[in-house]
Amino acid sequence: MTWSIVAREPETGRFGIAISTCAFAVGAICPWARAGTGALSTQAHTNPMHGALGIELMAKGLPVGDALRMTLGHDEGRDIRQVHGVDARGDTFTHTGAACVDWCGHASGENVTVAGNMLAGPAVVAETLARYEASAGQEFGDRLLTALEAGEAAGGDKRGKQSAALIIQGSEPYREADIRVDDHAEPIAELRRLFTIYADTRRAYMQTMGRTQDFAGIVDHAERERFVLAHRGR
Repeated sequence: MTWSIVAREPETGRFGIAISTCAFAVGAICPWARAGTGALSTQAHTNPMHGALGIELMAKGLPVGDALRMTLGHDEGRDIRQVHGVDARGDTFTHTGAACVDWCGHASGENVTVAGNMLAGPAVVAETLARYEASAGQEFGDRLLTALEAGEAAGGDKRGKQSAALIIQGSEPYREADIRVDDHAEPIAELRRLFTIYADTRRAYMQTMGRTQDFAGIVDHAERERFVLAHRGR
């Protein structure tokens, strides 16, 4: 009983997911991503195996559609599942089971998918996608969160609000951002507040950490602080 946006930023190859629901800790089991592979969300009557196995199949080279059609083929509960995502090629896939709770549905664009169930109406998905597509050039995380806010303004989850999450997966094995609001009266507003803190300092600090091509990263404290100060808010 959730809606989410899953996207790939073609300029950088980064993946992002923004998601919200009227249930506890949506960020713990619904969004999945792996560097250089893809990102997806498994929701409705959530089956996390679509995330775990789907990502593994994509890592072996299967397009997102082939991977998720394979996982759905093994799931007797496919009619109550909703799964969607994008791979490293920019290919997309969306599935809304026939028994998902209305309003339910999905939409996709270039390098982006949006899906939701038990929503106030189709405008939630439509406005989320439209806002994302209209904000090309905006910072990726802010773009995803702004799209989620547009979906909430269109009605969001018809039951109410409880949790939200934002994930950004760059080229490294770890996530650039993994921000979760597990239980809050206004989870998307709280997600925005936390994202603002992240964008002000943490985003720059993450760039000083070890990387695949530079295992140690910036180890000198003074140099690290200078870097963070110079890149704050970027």
